[in-house]
Amino acid sequence: MDIQMESDILGVNRRIAKENRSVLESHEVKAYDILGSIGSGKTTLIERMIDLLSERGMRAGTIAGDVAGDDDYKRFLRLGVQAINVNTGKECHLDAHLINHALESLDLSKLEILFIENVGNLVCPVDFPLGTEKRVVVISVTEGDDMVRKHPLIFAQTDFVVLNKIDLAELIEVDPAVILEDFKRLSPHGKFFMTDAKHGTGVEELLSALIEGDR
Repeated sequence: MDIQMESDILGVNRRIAKENRSVLESHEVKAYDILGSIGSGKTTLIERMIDLLSERGMRAGTIAGDVAGDDDYKRFLRLGVQAINVNTGKECHLDAHLINHALESLDLSKLEILFIENVGNLVCPVDFPLGTEKRVVVISVTEGDDMVRKHPLIFAQTDFVVLNKIDLAELIEVDPAVILEDFKRLSPHGKFFMTDAKHGTGVEELLSALIEGDR
């Protein structure tokens, strides 16, 4: 019974995710699911990319997902972009149904890029696609060089991995090459970027790869 119920839930989520994708594509909006643990730097990274998009004359929006609170949502609002706050309560991930409702509250006709900041977790979101064009997993060097080995499912199913706070790697004796090797073993064709979002290092390269594809 539990297995059947789980299968039904995941099936419904996939169906709604496809609906979300259709809605986004009909408005020519590229959406990205940004995942990562609490403290990895997801919000700062999104803020930096929004600033760069603004410089390019492109319009971005955000959906801020958290178990509770609206801290990240307020940070996005201060950038002058459309933003929706989504609290999941007891759930440790966003799902396609929540995103479906959030999309109804956005004026998609005025957006080109949509960043969806998922709940700070690398386990629960794995089985819940949202209908985005790409998934981006953000990890920080402060989480150690064994992050990929400890969370293989999410890294095997993501399109981009961002190793953030790279400026601290030497200080805390973490070797980025180890993390890259672990990721390439799981996802040989996945894209890997190193950033220092606080100071903007590497963010332009990541953004270009997301919105323009491989160069």
